[in-house]
Amino acid sequence: MTTTSQRLKDLGIELPVPAAAVANYVPFVISGTLVFVSGQLPLQNGKLMVAGKLGDSVSVEDGTEAARLCGLNLLAQARAAAGGDIDRVRRLVRLTAFVACTADFTDQPKVINGASDLMVAVLGEAGRHARAAVGAPSLPLNAAVEIEAIFELV
Repeated sequence: MTTTSQRLKDLGIELPVPAAAVANYVPFVISGTLVFVSGQLPLQNGKLMVAGKLGDSVSVEDGTEAARLCGLNLLAQARAAAGGDIDRVRRLVRLTAFVACTADFTDQPKVINGASDLMVAVLGEAGRHARAAVGAPSLPLNAAVEIEAIFELV
């Protein structure tokens, strides 16, 4: 059986350092075997990589990459919650995703596939999850995408 850490290695993915909270909240909360990860932005090395609105200044392709970056940051937080051992993540339960977009933009699910596809690639079948993809008029720091997650640990 292939482990999550092995899949990451095979995919050439190195998870980032988890982002610190920037307001009055914590990056994750553990309740029983569930880890609730606060919303993650498309940050890379502490820098917002995709800003603006889908349907206006941000393409679906760039939005999909933003969602993928959010997914990497979610996995980094899950690894931190698991004491640094990503193989303790049993499964991804749910993603809730927000896409900054114009009122007539309707491809939120396509954009969020950037995170969903990453989760399946990294976690295998355990990466299949329930999901919501919601349009929003604006997001923190003018981010194009923000995603929160619920993981289960062993």
